[in-house]
This record gives sequence, structure tokens and C-alpha cells, in this order.
Amino acid sequence: MDFQLKDKVAFITGGSRGIGRAMALMFADHGANIVICGRTKESLDQTVQDLKAKGVMAWGFQTDVSRMEDVERFVSDAMKAAGQVDILVNNAVTSTSAPFDQLTDDEFRYHIDVKLMAYIRIARLVLPHMKRQGSGRIVNVGGMTARIVAPLRMTNGVTNAGVANFTKQFADYAARHNVTVNCVHPGYTATERVTQIFESEAKQTGTDIDTIIENRTDDIPLGKLIQPEDIAAAALFFCSPLANMVTGQCIAVDGGSGQSVNY
Repeated sequence: MDFQLKDKVAFITGGSRGIGRAMALMFADHGANIVICGRTKESLDQTVQDLKAKGVMAWGFQTDVSRMEDVERFVSDAMKAAGQVDILVNNAVTSTSAPFDQLTDDEFRYHIDVKLMAYIRIARLVLPHMKRQGSGRIVNVGGMTARIVAPLRMTNGVTNAGVANFTKQFADYAARHNVTVNCVHPGYTATERVTQIFESEAKQTGTDIDTIIENRTDDIPLGKLIQPEDIAAAALFFCSPLANMVTGQCIAVDGGSGQSVNY
């Protein structure tokens, strides 16, 4: 199927690993040129190399999205390199696993800066370019902790709930400029970060990681962990003509595990 991404430009934060990397590669498979940012130069360089091997243009910028000056530099450098932005995928992420009474203000603040505030700041910088072009697609990657209680990941829940609400609020504003804004909530996805979360939970609860993974899989009606490509496919849909009239929506790609709540 033609998703009509050929020669479009997608900015993807956190694009060198995990879900962001899967999105970059899938969008490139459909002809999009890709700009990614991330914190680790080695993984950025490798992903850019893999993208170029698909015959598209690609650029990578080392960026700490928790810092406003880094965000401004990333968008400025990306626009100079690519010349346009048709798609923005906000995907940068961090995680803290600890019970509430062990979480500090700084840990809450850092998680909010890396995810919610970074999403807001980058969207604010990218929107004028999309307005001039007359269209754009923005996809925010949230998380299932926006919908469920996760006792050891309260900073995730607070931040992801903010991402979900920001998506709906911003979609209403951006629609007048022919820009759609949607959100994907990944369930337990087989990435390096989720493995680290499982390891932390195993340590906190005195359980081995295989038991943690088995328990999480048992909670998924479809019976398996989500793959990064599953999340990428949802983002691809939002950025395709199939979703021309879809905005302000948050969908879960979770194998059915979050079926009781919808926001």
C-alpha cells in the first residue's frame, strides 16, 4: 500500500533506539527522509547509516531534549539540513522505577522535562513550519501508565497522562492549520528500556526477571509482548492519508491489556 510518504520529511525524537528507531526505519521504507535525535552518538550514527542504506536522506543530531537550548538547536539544525518538516514524532523517553516515598521532586521534574515539556517545546517550534506548508502530522508517544496504576512508575503515569491531555488540547488548536495531532500508548514493548524496567521491578520485589516477563505477558490478552514495529505501524497510520480526518485521538497498542480505560 502507498502511504504517500515519499520525499516527505519526518522528525523523530528518540529515533536511534527502540520504538523511535523502528518508526524511522518503517517511515524510510515508505520513502520518507528522516531526521532523528538522541543522546548517544554511536546509536545515532548507526541508525543514520541504516536509514541511508534504504535510499533515503537521513540526519542525526545528538540532543538532550530535557534542555530547552538543545531542543531549539535540534529544530534549527534539522530545518537547515532537511529544509522542511511534514511529520513530527515525539518519542523521547526516560523512566524511573521506585515507590512513591522514594521519588524526589527532581525525578518527577526530570521525567516531565524529558517527555511532556520536550513534546510541548518541539511542537511549538515545528508548528510554524507546518503552518507555512499548509499541513502536517504530529504523533506523540505516550504510555499505558496514562491509563493504569503502576505503583513503581508513578512519574511515568503522571507524565503520560499529561501527554494524552496535551495531545487532545493541541489537536484542537492545530486543526485550524490542517495539522493533525494524535497519540499512541504503547503497552509492554520488547525494547531495551522495558527490559531495564523489568530488571528494576525484579530487584524491587525480590523476583527474577523471567517471572516478571511471564507475569506481564499473562496480563496481555493476545499473549505476547508488543514489538517496536507494532507501535511504528500505528504511527504510520496516523501519518498516512488513511487518517486524514483523525485528530485528537489516543490509541493503545497493548495487546488488549488496557481495555478497561480509554483516554
